[in-house]
Amino acid sequence: MVQPMKLIPLLAPIAGGTAVLVWRFRETRTPVTTPKIVIPPLGMATGFLMFLSPNMWIPWPLALGAFLFGALVLSVPLARTSSLEAQGNVVMMRRSHGFLVILLGLLALRLLLHEWVGNLLPPRQTAALFFVLAFGMILRWRVGMLMRYRAMTSGAPRRA
Repeated sequence: MVQPMKLIPLLAPIAGGTAVLVWRFRETRTPVTTPKIVIPPLGMATGFLMFLSPNMWIPWPLALGAFLFGALVLSVPLARTSSLEAQGNVVMMRRSHGFLVILLGLLALRLLLHEWVGNLLPPRQTAALFFVLAFGMILRWRVGMLMRYRAMTSGAPRRA
């Protein structure tokens, strides 16, 4: 019989992934604005307050590696499936059929990595490490989106 406490680490990412899917599909129904691009990573940045607690500290090389893995590897599929398009005088996020596949793939990868890292680090440090990884992924994705949005709204020619 599976213990309920063993299911929580599996159910939490699935619930989070579902919430992101719902949010992402709602996001495509309203015009993109600078605040809508910038607020998610700013809000997420408040999570760094967890590092005020020594129980959450992780070694700098691990933190840097997690951030870079999120920013340089995991953000790429998100960026490639997030396109902006002008519709009249507003910019809209275009839905990508591949986004669901990418998101589910990232969720599966996260669960596999979490299980592996969880065997190496205590649970709090594992959570902190995955927060840093997710922040790197979200930050690069949103910075790229902001640059594309500004290029589209400034009248400057758009880079391919």
